[in-house]
Amino acid sequence: MKISTLDRSCIRKQFPILKRRINGFPLIYLDNASSSHKPMQVREREERFLNYYYSAVHRGTHVLSEKSTEQVELVRHQISKFINATDRSEIIFTKNTTEGINLIANVYAQQFISYGDNMIISQMEHHSNIIPWYILSSKIGFKIRILPIKEDGTINLEILRTMIDSKTKFLSITHMSNVLGTVNPIREIIECARKVSEIKGSNLRVLVDGAQYISHYPVDVRDIDCDFYVFSGHKVYGPTGIGILYGKKEVLNQLNPWQGGGGMVKTMNVHRAEKGYEIKNVLYEESPWKFESGTINIVGIIGLGEALNYISEIGYKEIFHHENELTQYAYHKLKEIGSICLYGPLKKKKSIISFNIGKFHSYDIGKFLDLYSISIRTGHHCAIPLMNFYGVSSMCRISIAIYNQEEEIDLLVKRLKHIQKVLNK
Repeated sequence: MKISTLDRSCIRKQFPILKRRINGFPLIYLDNASSSHKPMQVREREERFLNYYYSAVHRGTHVLSEKSTEQVELVRHQISKFINATDRSEIIFTKNTTEGINLIANVYAQQFISYGDNMIISQMEHHSNIIPWYILSSKIGFKIRILPIKEDGTINLEILRTMIDSKTKFLSITHMSNVLGTVNPIREIIECARKVSEIKGSNLRVLVDGAQYISHYPVDVRDIDCDFYVFSGHKVYGPTGIGILYGKKEVLNQLNPWQGGGGMVKTMNVHRAEKGYEIKNVLYEESPWKFESGTINIVGIIGLGEALNYISEIGYKEIFHHENELTQYAYHKLKEIGSICLYGPLKKKKSIISFNIGKFHSYDIGKFLDLYSISIRTGHHCAIPLMNFYGVSSMCRISIAIYNQEEEIDLLVKRLKHIQKVLNK
C-alpha cells in the first residue's frame, strides 16, 4: 500500500522508538547520518523470513535452502535495478560501506597500483575512504593526493584537472559529505577525471562512497559512470551488518578474490605428492560469489531489500521535498543563536548541518542536549582532514531523516539557547 508522505504521523508510527521518553523528555533523534532507525515493515519482513524460510544459501538442495537462496538473489536483482546496474552480478554483499572500500582498495591496489603511482581522494572524505588507502600506500609505495576543497566546502574541479597525471590510477570520493552535507557533482567530477586521464594515458578508475547520499537521492551508477559504488544498509532504514559494493562487470572480472573461504570456489585440483597431497590450482566462482566467501548476512539482505521497498513506497521526490524544507528551516532557526558557527553554505547543504557554539566544546553541547533526550553527533566525525581545514578539533552535527519534524527543530534550538546561557555563567 502506498504510504502517504503528507501524513507525518503515519510515517512516525512506523518507528516505535520515537515514542520513547528519556529523562522525562520525548526522544528527538537527529543522528541519522550515523544510523537511521528501522521501520516496522523491515523488522516484520525479517521476522517472516526467519519464521518460514531461513536456511544457509547457495549450498543446499533442500526446500528451505533453495527458497532462501531464491529470496537473497531476488534482493540482489532488486538492488541492481534500484541503482540501475547493468546486471545483478555487479552487486556484491558486504557488511558495510567500510568493508566495500577495503575490498576494492586491497584487491585493486595490489593488482593495478604500483610503487611510484598515485591516487586521489578529497579533503572531505570519511576515514573509511582514507585509512584503507593509507595502509596500502605504506606497503606498496604509491602516493595519496588530497584534492582540496574551496572555502564554501565544495570540490575544486580546476585543481582536480592539474592533479591527474600518467601515474594516477584511482580516484575515490564521497557522493555527499558526512560533515557538511555537501552533495558533490559526481557525474561532472568523473567526466572531468576520465577526460584528463585519457589525455594523460593513466586508465584511472573511480570509486564513489554513497553511504550518506543514497538515503536522500536516487542513484544511477550507469549515468554517473563510476567503476565502483558503495553504501550501507543501516543508513537507509535497513539493518546493520549489511552493505553493498557495486562494480562494473568488466572490472570485477579482472579482480582476484580478497578473502578466501567457502562458497567462492568452483573447482580445486588436489594431487598426490611425494609426501601426502598438494593443491595444484583453484578455480574461483565468477562475480559476485568469488567476493562473498563464508556465510553472508542472509537476514540482513532480506531486511535491506525491504528497506529499499520502504524508500520506493515513499518516493525520493517526497523524501527530498521534506528533508530539504526541514534542513532550510533548521539552518535559519540555528542562526538565531548569536555565537553559533555554521559550517558550509545553505545552498550546498542537504540534510546535514554541522556547527559549533562560541568556544564551547561539542562534547559538552552534546551531553547537555542528551539530558533533554535530544540525540546529536559530536566529535571529529571520522573526518580529521576536514576538521583541520576549518581549524577545529570537533563539531556538533544534526542530520535529518524522513521522520523528523519542525517541532523537534524548535525544541533543539530552544535547548541550545538555554545551554548557551548556562555555559556562559
